[in-house]
Amino acid sequence: MDKNKSVKVLQGNEACVEGALLAGVRFFAGYPITPASEIAEGMAVRLPKLGGVFMQMEDEIASMAAVIGASIAGSKSMTASSGPGICLKQENIGFAAITEVPCVIVNSQRGGPSTGLPTKPSQGDVMQARWGTHGDHPMIALAPSDVNEVLHITIKAINFSEKYRTPVMLLLDEVISHMREKVNIPTREEIEIIDRKKPTVDKDNFLPFKADEDLVPPMANFGSGYRYHLTGLVHNEKGYPTSNNKEVDQLIRRLTNKVELNKKDIIIEEEYLLDDARVAIVAYGSVARAAERTVKLAREKGIKVGLLKLVTLWPFSDETINRLAGQVDLIIVPELNLGQMAREVQRAAEGKCRVIPYGRVDGELINPVEILSKIEEESK
Repeated sequence: MDKNKSVKVLQGNEACVEGALLAGVRFFAGYPITPASEIAEGMAVRLPKLGGVFMQMEDEIASMAAVIGASIAGSKSMTASSGPGICLKQENIGFAAITEVPCVIVNSQRGGPSTGLPTKPSQGDVMQARWGTHGDHPMIALAPSDVNEVLHITIKAINFSEKYRTPVMLLLDEVISHMREKVNIPTREEIEIIDRKKPTVDKDNFLPFKADEDLVPPMANFGSGYRYHLTGLVHNEKGYPTSNNKEVDQLIRRLTNKVELNKKDIIIEEEYLLDDARVAIVAYGSVARAAERTVKLAREKGIKVGLLKLVTLWPFSDETINRLAGQVDLIIVPELNLGQMAREVQRAAEGKCRVIPYGRVDGELINPVEILSKIEEESK
């Protein structure tokens, strides 16, 4: 083993902390909530040692506001919560989206709605991640399925937020947050680290929302001498509110397109034994682990089953799903909700094959045998 490698047995939430610190996060604001609290606890211990700042705020609303403020001042910033807390953050997530403030929001999902099942896993916040705040807005959401992946996908989340100047949601679930696995911790030299673009024009000619060809404006730190006006209102390139139809249309389309037109860069997905598959499983997060085992069990029985594991949930893998639907007879979508992602799969499949949801909302995991039984039932 490479002596420079650090191997640890970590909880998912601890791996999230490691990834965030490696990616350069130096500000965290949050409020304790099950099953995400270990992320705040880890940041409280580690950040001060790295010259960073940890703040426990009075609530989730203030936590999100603090993260936005720190990011505007130049710090890579993150918060973590669970469903009830994410509900409270939504207004400020919308503010971050329209003002193009890079930040990462970790949602360790638990059963809901309301207080729900605080110590049980869920994938019930998939649509909330995309449409929780109002209006047309960009959103990137990533869902790792093992602890080692948590570390690396946390780094991806930070990089995407910086590159595209947008909030990024990292969707864990209670199982991924609390399970422990061996993690290979890379050095900073071994990972790609992306920092937000800085202005290249002089201060007199700086327009804070004038985008480059990639549709992303350079970002100046507050207090660095660049004039910089922020508002939650629709604004022009100077940052001032506008009701001009052309300017309004240009802003909303640009905010959306800077993510949608970069799907090839943002979408992370893995295919497993799909080349000859007649049945495909589409899964994400903790359920993808069970689905991989299902594929092995099915193949032992002579049933040609493959897996498409989605790591990027938003933007959605429309092209891959559409291609897959033209190849197989049946797609099964197991998830810990009542079909939130299954509806997206049905939409993208465009009727080319049957799409069958399989959901659980009782606080228990979906196991491989359950998925296999559903496949056998639907294949008769």
